[in-house]
Amino acid sequence: MTYENIKLFRDIAQTHSFSRGASTNGISQSAASQHVQELERSLGVELLDRSTRPLTITPAGRLYLEFCRDILRRKDDFEAALQRIKEEVEGTLRVASIYSVGLSEMVELEREFSLRQPEAKLQVQYLRPEKIYEAVLAGEADLGLISYPEARRDITVIPWRHEEMVLAVAPAHPLAHRGGAISAQELRDIDFIAFDDDLPIRRHLDRFLKENGAEVNIALHFDNIQMIKEAVTHNVGISIMPFRTMREDIEQGRLAAVRIADATLSRPLGIIHRKKKRFHRVAQAFLDLLRETPVPEAAMV
Repeated sequence: MTYENIKLFRDIAQTHSFSRGASTNGISQSAASQHVQELERSLGVELLDRSTRPLTITPAGRLYLEFCRDILRRKDDFEAALQRIKEEVEGTLRVASIYSVGLSEMVELEREFSLRQPEAKLQVQYLRPEKIYEAVLAGEADLGLISYPEARRDITVIPWRHEEMVLAVAPAHPLAHRGGAISAQELRDIDFIAFDDDLPIRRHLDRFLKENGAEVNIALHFDNIQMIKEAVTHNVGISIMPFRTMREDIEQGRLAAVRIADATLSRPLGIIHRKKKRFHRVAQAFLDLLRETPVPEAAMV
């Protein structure tokens, strides 16, 4: 018993004609008649009275016709509900982002994305780097926005951009009034607000400071840029962070940025996704938006 055969009997019974039912289903009249004969043999009852013109439906035939109608109605309801689910899934994009990207620009990205894709839903969660990899691998996030991205066995990296890293100081700090760039060596023994030592950015900054002979005094360490900025704002120490994450704080007079001389220090950002993932229309539109987003020039004190 197939949906095609069920529909064929329904159409024959409703039109009271083998020829019209067969034509509606794109088969020959003889094939339609043969199907009904086989169906009647398998059920052990007569479904159609062929002695009348037009055909009439027997009591067993009416019972089977209602069964066919119910099956096809349920099939239509199922397909309609499934299509709604597909549209909802393909219209929703789940993004996992590190805190610094989310806090510094996600509001702007969401606003622009809603203008381009008004029917789409963007769901964003902010996680520590390792948790982003886990969310992408588990299928809990379609895309991950991460710094110092690493391609892994089941993870693909799309390079996104490099952000200039600068010295972040409180406006009242002496370095804020130096004028010009500062050498890394001048940071020796200075109070420094660092990232937690299990984060990739901490390892890269530690390597940079060591290679440039700048052994700093770690006064505090945190797992996100927002907390580090707060500590720097209160003049607990200085730090090194992407200029992009400092824009609003600089405009508000809470932080000042100082370029580090003789050093090309930047933070790479990447977009990660599970390998062999098929991007739907909404995901591709968001990727296009990310690639269009410019990186601002650092405005030094």
